[in-house]
Amino acid sequence: MELRETLAKKVAWISVISNIILTLGKIIIGWVGNSDAVFADGIHSAADVFASVIVLLVIKIANKPADDEHPYGHGKAEVIVSGVIGILLFLVAIYVVYEGISGFFHEVESPSFLAMWVALFSYVTKIILYRSSLKVAKENKSKAIEAIAFDHKADIVASIAAAIGVLLSIAGSRFDIHFLLYGDKAASIFVAYLIFKIAKEMLTEAFDILLERNIDTETLKEYVAVVKEFNEVKRIDRIRARELGHYVLVDLRISIDHYKTIKQGHDLAKGIKQKLMDKNDNIQEVLIHLNPFFAEDE
Repeated sequence: MELRETLAKKVAWISVISNIILTLGKIIIGWVGNSDAVFADGIHSAADVFASVIVLLVIKIANKPADDEHPYGHGKAEVIVSGVIGILLFLVAIYVVYEGISGFFHEVESPSFLAMWVALFSYVTKIILYRSSLKVAKENKSKAIEAIAFDHKADIVASIAAAIGVLLSIAGSRFDIHFLLYGDKAASIFVAYLIFKIAKEMLTEAFDILLERNIDTETLKEYVAVVKEFNEVKRIDRIRARELGHYVLVDLRISIDHYKTIKQGHDLAKGIKQKLMDKNDNIQEVLIHLNPFFAEDE
């Protein structure tokens, strides 16, 4: 758990520092270089900075062990953060769309080449950050780090779109093709769409977990297969599981022969629980209810 927290903090700090540098660069160059797309990308990076700071504040809470007041642990703290970041990105998308559309109703000037190079630099940087963050998130099953990775993912396409938009605008100015001058404005709207798409994914997942939606069918089938390996289990009456941030809780109802002793039932349940947790390291708890099974039930 300490290693997981250390890795999460390291990823978050790297994200904070890199995003501060990219934010300042894209906002300043976007403004000075007359590029709405690069400027919008800078606003998105500013949102990333805020998101990373929130993650740093909540990681310690999410990794706290269960206590009397929170018997199921504190994993949902990460989910709440993911939802907050999603809302933030949604608001950013609305702002960028407004600025992009309003730009079509005014005379435009082509951006500078410097704006394009800044966007390309951001693109390369974000690819590196996304891949490294996602790897750590999967290895540690962290929703908070995954949220940071998704932020980087949105920036990858956003940055290349901004660079293309700037290049089209410059081409429109050089070759006197008027409609291409609006390439930068169009790119900023496309950036907003990408931001909105990521926000929607994050909010959907956060709400699903907070509302304790059952985990995906394929994973449940894997759990069922493990339970069926025990011959004493006559029937699986019900199985469900829910995510609490980086870990899963499983509820299982099974039927066993009615003449089994409490000790035999206890040992069976203990064995099933151990095997499920051995094969799925993200399962933190398995609650098993035993029902009596009679021959006539077959």
